[in-house]
Amino acid sequence: MASTINNLAVLFEDNHLIIINKQSGDIVQGDKTGDTPLSEIVKEYIKVKYNKPGNVFLGVVHRLDRPTTGIVVFAKTSKSLERFNKMLRDKTVNKTYWAVVKNKPVKNTDTLRGFLKKNPKNNKSTSYSSEIEGSKKAILHYKLLKSLDNYHLLEVDLETGRHHQIRCQLTAIGSPIKGDLKYGFDRSNKDASIHLHARKIEFIHPVTKEPISIIASTPKDPIWDACN
Repeated sequence: MASTINNLAVLFEDNHLIIINKQSGDIVQGDKTGDTPLSEIVKEYIKVKYNKPGNVFLGVVHRLDRPTTGIVVFAKTSKSLERFNKMLRDKTVNKTYWAVVKNKPVKNTDTLRGFLKKNPKNNKSTSYSSEIEGSKKAILHYKLLKSLDNYHLLEVDLETGRHHQIRCQLTAIGSPIKGDLKYGFDRSNKDASIHLHARKIEFIHPVTKEPISIIASTPKDPIWDACN
């Protein structure tokens, strides 16, 4: 069960890892905006909760785009950080996303394969059907979970983790994510979020070797509520 302290929704915590249900607008690591990143908020949470003097170690294992919500894993020790990074490289961490899209895909379930190239100038990726210079192979699997009146809920499993991969590849098949102006949706959400949520993560704990399965509840809004 998630505990919320200072608006921080903690889904899991032990001596080695802490897993957060990120809100839209939170940045995982510091960037040029200068806004306080989630990593610093989690450090402060640990410092206060355990009355720790001095600096708190916290390793950023992976990131989520700022307008995206859901599961973010941090490592509380260098050992767990190193091991978790290896698990990600070895593809032994299973991450599942939920995406609410405007147009129903032609197929209810499919594997999308393409090559994504990031443009650093506008922080946007483009999907190509064949490899071009500077592109990286991108593979994801999706299935339709539910159709609402105007939107459709997709469950997405990533085989690769590329920049804006889900956002880019779903737009490439004509199904942009609700609120995602950058990738072709026609209007933004009021809170500048997009309807992309890191829903579930499953892995073998890097230190204790126990199987871990975490599900993050979706944000409170009428569309997400209708999807549950």
